[in-house]
Formats: sequence, structure tokens, C-alpha cells
Amino acid sequence: MLQQGFKPDKQNAIDLDQKDELMNYRNRFVNREPGMIYMDGNSLGRLTVETIPYLEHVVQEQWGKGLIRTWNDNWFRAPQRIGEKIASLAGAAPGQVVVSDSTSVNLYKLVMAALAYQRGRTKIISDEMNFPSDLYILQGCIQTLDRGHSLHLIPSRDTISADLDALFASIDNDTALVTLSHVVFKSGYLYDALEMTRQAHQFGALVLWDLSHSIGAVPIRLDEWGVDLAVGCTYKYLNGGPGSPAFLYVSKDLQDHLSSPIWGWFGQHSPFAFGLDYHPAAGINRFLCGTPPILSLLALEPGFELILQAGMQAIRSKSVRLTDYLVSLFDEYLTPRGFSLGSPRRSEQRGSHISIRHPEGYRINRALIERMQV
Repeated sequence: MLQQGFKPDKQNAIDLDQKDELMNYRNRFVNREPGMIYMDGNSLGRLTVETIPYLEHVVQEQWGKGLIRTWNDNWFRAPQRIGEKIASLAGAAPGQVVVSDSTSVNLYKLVMAALAYQRGRTKIISDEMNFPSDLYILQGCIQTLDRGHSLHLIPSRDTISADLDALFASIDNDTALVTLSHVVFKSGYLYDALEMTRQAHQFGALVLWDLSHSIGAVPIRLDEWGVDLAVGCTYKYLNGGPGSPAFLYVSKDLQDHLSSPIWGWFGQHSPFAFGLDYHPAAGINRFLCGTPPILSLLALEPGFELILQAGMQAIRSKSVRLTDYLVSLFDEYLTPRGFSLGSPRRSEQRGSHISIRHPEGYRINRALIERMQV
């Protein structure tokens, strides 16, 4: 955290760079436009230098030379192997995370499984700051099930942070599921996942967190928080590449009580027996479905190695310094020009991105992009 009264001038920025314990990691990412300030890592992370030769090896050797033999050597267990690396970033014990499908598909699988398990309860709680695609999935699940479920969206008082009083008050004995984004994409607001989960569990509700804007950016402790279910993407802070496959987490306590609504051969108990009747695999593997996209799946690994080497505490500390610095720049230069801050000021209440608002925001964004393209 920056000292009170910090002035965001060039010399202070240089001083911060020189004290940065992670500065050497900058060279581990592809940077072909050194003059560009890239501020969209919360949407698409940068390409790591190591990913390029690694994918060339995968294509030339594992696919080109190994052909189908590489399934047994490396590919078949990749969803679990890479899932364990994500688990180490998410505070989850082994056997609870797999990489599979997209965030939306994984959310669908877990929501449908949770609602079937919570039969008799009809209430689903989320908030108006949740990612729209998550809400669409919830609406689709309700329509598909057609069992009287209802979605309750809690509004925010300031469009930045959650109205915790209203959220807590909305949970009751009819609540089947509480599902929220751990870090809100619109504002960067960071939920207290431990307290939110505890409140929901008092009424027997299950809790599902979308970690898409927090995994790889803030410390996560799913097991310690008592979380039931979670999903997340890998192409933001995990630098997996555009459209890289997502992951899902199911607590060990729930795995054998839940059934995935999508039955595919990778989730089958004996996939190579090719039996005509489906029997779910034990544990987390039952939430796999079809054949994974191997090239984009394996592209995840080099980015994970960098994060694991750097350590989440060091990454979080740097993230706080960067976002604090950005807020100080905002106060100095943008507040007098009619901009407003769309993120919490307190670093402990936000993730790793800052939202800046202006009535002409879209036009300003386009001007900045087009200027960089000249």
C-alpha cells in the first residue's frame, strides 16, 4: 500500500519499479509494443515467452510425432494435472479441480447439479453486478428445469460494492443456491467469500463462486472458506490464451452426491469400455464431459508455472501497489476533468482492476485505441 500523501510523479514511479521484487518477470511475457500501456489483463492476459516454444513442441513432437500414442503419455490426464495446478492457486486440496469446457458450460453443470441436490428449495440468489453471462445461465437453468425456481438479484446501493445487508437478509430456508462473482467485473469489488459462504450455510444453501476475475490475482482459499462449488476462466490472469478452457471446483464432501447434467465419455467410469449405459466416474472426474481441446488446454501450463514461481502473496502485493498508484493518478489528473471512480478505494475491497467512469467513456476508449494504432 502506498504511503499517505504519495504523489504520482515520474520519479516515484521509477522508485517503485526499482523496489519491485517481480520486475524481472516482465521479460517473461511477449511485449512487441514497448510503448503501449496494456490495461486489459483482466480480459485477456499476455502471452508468456515460454508458451511459444512449448506449443511448438506440443504440435511438432506430441502431435506430429507421437500421434495418438501421446494420449496415454500426456494428454488423457491433462484436465486433472492442470486442474491440480489451479487448485494450488485456489487453496483447494487435490482431487477437487478439473479443467473442462467453458466457464458458462461449467456453471450450467454445477447449477443444475446443485438444484437437483437441493430439491424442494426454489430460491436462487445473485446480485445485479454479476457477470451477465452467469445470469443468462441461471435463467436458462430455471426455464429448463421448470420446477418453480426463481432468481433473486440484489441491487447495489452505489453500483460499486455489494449491499451485504440486503444479501444476507435475502437468504432463507427456501434458498437452494447463492452464486456470485468473487471479484465483480464491473467495479473490481472483492467479496468477503468466507463470511458470505458462512451466512449462506447457516440456512443450508449451497454457495457457488465465479472466480474468473480473481484466480491468479488475489489469494483464494476455497477449502478454508468452506466453499461448495466454483468455476472460473483461464484466459485472464492465468494467461492461458483466447478462449482457453475453464475450470470447475467441487468440494470433496459433495462430489459423490452431485450428478453432472451432461453425461459424456470423459465423465464415464470406464470410458474405454464403450458400454452403452452411462455410469459416472468417482469424484471430480464425473464433471468432465467430452474430449478436451488439447492444444489450448496444454497452452495453460507455462503461465501457471510463472504464477507458482512468483507466488500469490507477491502478486497480490504488487497488484495492490499498482491499483493504488492508478487511483492516485486518477485523483491527480482525472477527477478535475469530470471522471468518476467506479471501484472501491480501499485495496482490501477490490481485486486487481480499476474502473473509471465518464459519460463519454466509449468515445474516449475508442480514441485511445485508435491513437495507439496510428
